[in-house]
This record gives sequence, structure tokens and C-alpha cells, in this order.
Amino acid sequence: MSSATITFSLPWPDRPHGGLPILPVFLPFSGCPVRCIFCAQHIQTGQRESMPLSAILDQAAQRLSLRRTRQAGPAELAFFGGTFTAMPEEMQAACLALARRALHEGDIRALRCSTRPDCVTPEALARLRTSGCSTVELGVQSFDNAALSAARRGYDGARALAACAQVRTAGLRCGVQLMPGMPGVTPEIFLRDVRRALDAGASCLRFYPCLVLRGTELARMYAAGSFIPWPMDVTVDALAEGWLLARAAHVPVIRLGLAPEAGLNAAIMAGPAHPALGAEVQARALLRTVRRALAEAGASRITLLHAPRPVQGCFWGNKRHLAREWAALGVTPATLRWTDEAIISGECAPEA
Repeated sequence: MSSATITFSLPWPDRPHGGLPILPVFLPFSGCPVRCIFCAQHIQTGQRESMPLSAILDQAAQRLSLRRTRQAGPAELAFFGGTFTAMPEEMQAACLALARRALHEGDIRALRCSTRPDCVTPEALARLRTSGCSTVELGVQSFDNAALSAARRGYDGARALAACAQVRTAGLRCGVQLMPGMPGVTPEIFLRDVRRALDAGASCLRFYPCLVLRGTELARMYAAGSFIPWPMDVTVDALAEGWLLARAAHVPVIRLGLAPEAGLNAAIMAGPAHPALGAEVQARALLRTVRRALAEAGASRITLLHAPRPVQGCFWGNKRHLAREWAALGVTPATLRWTDEAIISGECAPEA
């Protein structure tokens, strides 16, 4: 067998998220027609449920002013935590007035909001676009009918797909939020959900693995033994595959897991919570990408691997737990080189 090496090159993002920094404004439960079995927005967002809208918007205006003082550059304003298009019209008007002022003053360059698939109407979308909104994120959670029924979401997969189409028809970008591991969602269903979201024209994705939070219906189900959350290894493997599907479609996954908020850790009863879940998922995805490329090249071991610097922090996994798996492929600190290119390239020995 010839000793000549085989060279492969694979695209890899130089910035995992990209785009403008997002300045979130949380409106816990505002407009929500039902309380979902897994939802505890006041804990997930770190914001008191009883805080009046005027105080929330005042805080947002102060944060925008502070960014201007610090010359931090324009951001993207985002209204999250509730069902924006189902809020009373005067609440929507107050939020959109703040956004229009921020757009006019140059503090933001874009606006987005989140809502439920069954609370999307042409009139609401037209109002959002007129006010400068460019992206609507839909809390789809899953497109699977049985899973949606198990989680008591109140709509079916057809309604979720129709909402994606409505958002795009209105001239807005459509973000899709998915909840791997919620009742009824298996890893296979989650990956099918990712494909459906991509086929529906999603411009970005968020993956929020289902956690059991105190005070929710899901917590009661967990205590009764009727719900078992995904283990961490299953979660990381499934999210890594979903992340790769999105990357292949050139669609960013802009969030992996809940953002750390005060009181969140104390509220988690069970589930795949990890302070560096995003890094763990990307590390697993990177390993899987190189392993597949090696197999496709008909090679046995990598003799030299060039990897982009942005993945340096996650490459070996938390506490270097992936080092042994990399070594099995021939990748060690001695055979790894960091580059400024946004690709992975390697030289590998042919199969014996």
C-alpha cells in the first residue's frame, strides 16, 4: 500500500453565532394563553413575574443608553419570554415604540420577538414588519403531533409548519426553537424536527434541552415517575447531530441550552443541565465530523490536523474528556496545528 497521504478539507464556522449582539428584553408569560408543563419563565429569565411592563421597558432603555455611552455599537433588540403577538395591543405598542426609537437613534439595527405558532396572524406579522421587526422566533418545540399532545402544547405539527410559512410570506425571517427531550420527543424525533425546521426555511435555530424545573407540571410528572429526562450523553450526541445538520444547511444554531440566570441552578430538579453545554456539543460535533471524513477518505489515522482557532477552547471537551477519542484517530497535541482558516484540514494515512 502506498505511503502517500490523503488530504481532506471541511468547512467550519469561524464564528459560532455571528451577527449582531442580541439585547434581550424578557416579558415572562406575557400573552401566553396557557402555562406549558415545562415552563417557569420567571426562573428561566431571571426576572420577577410581577414586574410591570413600564419598568421592564425603562430598564431596556437604560441598557441601550449605557451601550451608547460605552460606544458598544448597535445591537439587535429582542422581546422574549412570552407570546408577543398574543399580548394586549397596548403592550405590543409600547414595546414597538421603544424599538422604533432605538432604531431611529441608531442604538439597534434590528428587532426580533418570540411567539407561539398558534398565535401568528397576517395582521400581527404586518404590524411587526412595519415597526422594524426582521425576525420572528417561533416556540415550536416539536413538529411531532404525539409529542405536542404529550406536552399539551395546544397545536399540532401542521399548525407549526403553517406558522413558519406565514412568517416567511410576511417578509420576515423565521427562527425556530426546539426542545429536545420534552415528553414524547426521542433523539430520532428531535433530528426529524431539525430537518423539518430547515425544510420550512428556518433562518436560525435554538435548541433548549428539556429540564425539570421546580413548580412546573413537569416537576410533578417527574416526581410521580411519569417523565424521565434525557441523560447528558444522549443529549450531547443528539444536539451534536442536529448542530451538524444545521451547519450543512448554513443555518446557525444561536443557542444551545438555557442561558445561566440567578436562581436557575437551584430550580433544576433533573435534566441535562451543563454550564458549557454549547462547547460540549460543538466538541462532539467536531470529533464526529473528522471521524466521518477519515472514514470517507478510506484512511486509518490522521497524521496531521489543522483546526481553526475559534474551536480551540472546546476541541478536547470539558476536562479533556475527548482526548482519548482523538488519540484513537491519531490526533494529539503533537499532531494538531491551529490556523486562522475557517476550515478543518488534515493529512491521513491510507487504510492498510
